[in-house]
Amino acid sequence: MMPRWRVRALLLLIFLSALAFPGCVIRRRIITRRGSNPTPVLITADKQTLIDRLAAQYQAIQSFSATVDMTPAVGSSEKSKITEYKDVRGYILFRKPSDIRIIGLYPVVRNKAFDMVSTGHNFRLYLPSQNRFIVGTNDLATHSKNKIENLRPQHFLEAMMVAPVQPDEKTILVNLTDEDNAAYILQLVHVLPGGQILADRSIWFSRINLHIIRQFVYDKEGNILTDARYGDWQNYDNIPFPKTIDITRPQDDYAVVLTVVKIEINRGVPDDKFVLQQPEGSQLQVLGQPAPPAPPPVPPRKGKKKKKKNT
Repeated sequence: MMPRWRVRALLLLIFLSALAFPGCVIRRRIITRRGSNPTPVLITADKQTLIDRLAAQYQAIQSFSATVDMTPAVGSSEKSKITEYKDVRGYILFRKPSDIRIIGLYPVVRNKAFDMVSTGHNFRLYLPSQNRFIVGTNDLATHSKNKIENLRPQHFLEAMMVAPVQPDEKTILVNLTDEDNAAYILQLVHVLPGGQILADRSIWFSRINLHIIRQFVYDKEGNILTDARYGDWQNYDNIPFPKTIDITRPQDDYAVVLTVVKIEINRGVPDDKFVLQQPEGSQLQVLGQPAPPAPPPVPPRKGKKKKKKNT
């Protein structure tokens, strides 16, 4: 066995050789991160800068009217089965503080697939193909086996309009910078009177441009309610807005990718755009209550028998 002093001497010799001939021992790598140049210049920011930037982004938008391409998907990665639907055209209208309406059209024929609206606590959803009109609250915890019934306008709203830090939220800043990532993560938590800390949201900022690139929204148990990813930020009406928003709702088993085709920001949206009345003859369903029975089929009308003429 080699004496300990000789081992130390050998290690010292290797180290000195590396300094004298770096090309023989040391291998340098260029760090490349997704969506960046080979050698991006990373921005350094503190927590308050990110909080102010988040608030400024939210306050800059009072309303918008957007035309989007939608790629809805049902299923989940946990269940190893996801089905996507391509080429769905959508129209999204928003007005502060919480008015939002979303209309989806079927591919090719462009007939209305769904129409839903929310002006705060409640929402309304119309499904023409099923002749159903669904009403409920945005915070309804019950999940339906019918994935379309889990749609909420509020899910889209919280993803498209990332809310600023609320007065009852505490913030923690994490710097996630490694070979694959260069992001600041703003953790938003809620402290209960007893001292228990609950995770509310996590908002990721790119260290290349400080744009928001991801947002997690959690439930009280720390499970992910919404996972939203943002990409290709562009200026629309001189206001930055992501061209693509990928929204995943793992507990509801659905997801949708929104790609902005056209958007008009702060040009106003009239009141009547947020009115959705139940169409006459449609079946009303109040979520949280049993669905009403389908109306019985209308029996075919019998024609009158013609009287035979006497000959």
